Amino acid sequence: MKKIANIIEALSRHEDNEAVKILETVGTNCHIDDVRELAVKALVKRNSEESLGVVIENKGKGVNDLSARVAMTTINELLALKEKETAIKVLDRTIENHEEQDVKDTARSIRALMSFSL
Repeated sequence: MKKIANIIEALSRHEDNEAVKILETVGTNCHIDDVRELAVKALVKRNSEESLGVVIENKGKGVNDLSARVAMTTINELLALKEKETAIKVLDRTIENHEEQDVKDTARSIRALMSFSL
C-alpha cells in the first residue's frame, strides 16, 4: 500500500492533466476503498476544475462514492481547501447543469457546507 500511496502522491504533484485521467481511471475506479480514498485526496489537492470535476460531478466517485468513508473523506478534503473558489465554481456548475438529481443534491449540500467554512 505504501508504494501505491507514493505513486498517487507523485501523480497529485504532476502538472500534466494526464495525471488527473490516471487518478480517475486507476484510482477512483479501484475496488479497494483505501486506494479510492488516496486518489480523491490527490484529486482535491490538485484543486483544478478538471480534478475537482472528477470527485464532484461523477456518480459513484468522490462525494458520490458508494463507500461512506470515501465520500466523507472527499467532503472533508474539499472543506479543508484554503482556496475554495475553484471548488465552488465546480459545485455551482454541477448544481445548475448535471442531469442526475442525486448528484445535484449532494453538490448543493456540499456548497452549503462550504459557504459556512469561508
